[in-house]
Amino acid sequence: MTAVEGGAALLFYNPAGMAWMEGATDVSLSQTGWIADINYNHGAIAFRPAGGRYGVIGATVTAVDYGDLQETIRADNEQGFLDVGTFSPTAFAVGLGYARTVTDRFSVGGQVKYATQDLGDAIAEANEDGTYARTPIDEGTLAYDFGVLYKTGFKSLNFAVAARNFAPDLTYAEESFQTPLALQIGVSMDVVDLTSLDPSVHSLVVNADAANPRDFSEQIKVGGEYQFMQTLSLRAGYTFPTDEEGVSLGAGVQQQLSGVGFGADYSYTDFGVFSGVHRIAVRFSF
Repeated sequence: MTAVEGGAALLFYNPAGMAWMEGATDVSLSQTGWIADINYNHGAIAFRPAGGRYGVIGATVTAVDYGDLQETIRADNEQGFLDVGTFSPTAFAVGLGYARTVTDRFSVGGQVKYATQDLGDAIAEANEDGTYARTPIDEGTLAYDFGVLYKTGFKSLNFAVAARNFAPDLTYAEESFQTPLALQIGVSMDVVDLTSLDPSVHSLVVNADAANPRDFSEQIKVGGEYQFMQTLSLRAGYTFPTDEEGVSLGAGVQQQLSGVGFGADYSYTDFGVFSGVHRIAVRFSF
């Protein structure tokens, strides 16, 4: 997605791609059913005032539900711990972004986000009456995303670079950690441009990203989207190297009625020993 042009949802990948949004307003809502019963909920909205003369302004929100986890504390018993019930950690982020075309081929974009994670109230010590004294474990920080997108001028070939999650180190209790900084370089092209097919009927956009995240090894992500009559889309993607993640397959429909655009998308990713990952999304534009 790094070198793709589009609407509000690109704030999650490369803000610079949002600069090429065509409508005045674009809205995207999506949910990802991740492994281990973790659910991600996303929302994004973008505005292009004055026909894009002042760029494109966007906002995002992300909420994570990790489900219920067992809570234990160390104990001098045969098991070595006591089970004290369950807790439900959550995470939340809200962002404000901006993108602008600098020339007819080059765009830049950025986003500032406030992200927070709440791990619940941890047990600090045991009271004499058998209850526990607790202390809240939560942290928040500002994080920053940046991106550029360049239209090479050769057909529809795009080149883009994005960096996401610049932020200072954080500390939970006594242990510090870094935010998941990621650098991505991507290319994208509609290969129908190289054929004699009618581009108003057929489109086959092929993408490739090289990702260098801070918290795991480098990856190559490749994908393609075939679109028929600007209505029906069929998609496939693959990421490597990975331990369990396999092929992703998806489909979508979109339609324009009375100046209002609507789209719905679904994808499934095989995750080996884990349950498959399901993603659904709806989009509106006008």
